[in-house]
Amino acid sequence: MLKERTFRAYSGWVVLAVMLLGSVVAIFFAANGPNVESRVLSLAVAAVVFFVCLFGFIAVPPNTARALLLFGDYKGTVKTSGFYWVNPFFSKRKLSLRTRNFETGSTRTAEKKSDVGTVIEKGSRTNGRPSKVNDRDGNPIDISAVVVWKVVDTAEALFEVDDYEHFVEVQSEAALRVLASRHPYDSEDHEVSLRGNPTEVCEQLQHDIQERLAKAGVEVIEARISHLAYSPEIAAAMLQRQQAQAVVAARTKIVEGAVGMVKMALDQLQSDGIVELDDERRATMVSNLLVVLCGSAHTQPVINTGSLYN
Repeated sequence: MLKERTFRAYSGWVVLAVMLLGSVVAIFFAANGPNVESRVLSLAVAAVVFFVCLFGFIAVPPNTARALLLFGDYKGTVKTSGFYWVNPFFSKRKLSLRTRNFETGSTRTAEKKSDVGTVIEKGSRTNGRPSKVNDRDGNPIDISAVVVWKVVDTAEALFEVDDYEHFVEVQSEAALRVLASRHPYDSEDHEVSLRGNPTEVCEQLQHDIQERLAKAGVEVIEARISHLAYSPEIAAAMLQRQQAQAVVAARTKIVEGAVGMVKMALDQLQSDGIVELDDERRATMVSNLLVVLCGSAHTQPVINTGSLYN
C-alpha cells in the first residue's frame, strides 16, 4: 500500500530571483558575444531554460495539497501552504484537505468541460433522500445520515481507490444500511435501539464508516443520523402502537401513585384513631379512593346521611 511522503520543495521566490539574475547575465554575455550567431544561440538557450523553469512554480493555498509524480513515479506531497518551485517535469495533482460533509442518499453530478478543457457547467449535488432499510425486527424504516470527513493521506486517496469522493459516498451508504439492520427501531428491554440510543448508534456508525474508508486515506470526523422514521406503509400502525404504549405507561404510573396515596391515607386514619374500619368498609374506601385518583373524569360524590352501614 502506497503511503504519503512529504516532499521538500524549494522556495519559489528564491528560484525566481535566481532565474531573473541568470536572465540578466545571459543577456549581458549575449550582448558581448564574439559574433551574431553566438549571441542568438545564447539568447535562445536562456529563453528556453527560462520558459521550462516557469512550469516548476506551484502555489499551495491553505488546506490544499499537491501530489507530485515524475513520469508515473510518486515522489511526494507538498502540504504546507506557500509559493514553491519543483522539477518542471513533475505532474502536479491537486487535492483539497478541507473538511467536507455530505448526506447519504444524495447524488453528485460531475462538472462538464469543453473540448479545450474549459468548465462549462460546474458539478452539483442533490439533496439527500432517506434510504429504505429493514431494521433488525424486519420493520421497513427510512434513514439517512450526515458524514463529516477529510483527506489525511493524499497518496492513498489518489492511488489506492479510483475516485475517493465516490468511494466515501458509497461506503458510507453501505455502512448505514448494515447498521440499521443490526438494531431495532425501538426497544422495550433496554437494548440499544436506533431511536432510543442515538449517541451509541452514531458512534458505531462513525466506527463502521472509518473502518471501510481506512484504505482511502480518509478520516471520518463525525457521522450523525439526520432522518429516522418508519416507512409510510407502516407509519400509521406504528404510531397507534406507540400511543397505546404511552397510555399504558401513563396509567401504570397513575396506579402506582394512587396505591401509595391510599395506603398513606389508611395508615394515617388508623394511627390517629380517627375511625375504625372493618375489612368490608376498608375495601369500600380503597375502591372509592382508587376510582377518584385513577379516573380520567371528575367523580360525582354521594353523601350518606344515614349510618355508616345504611
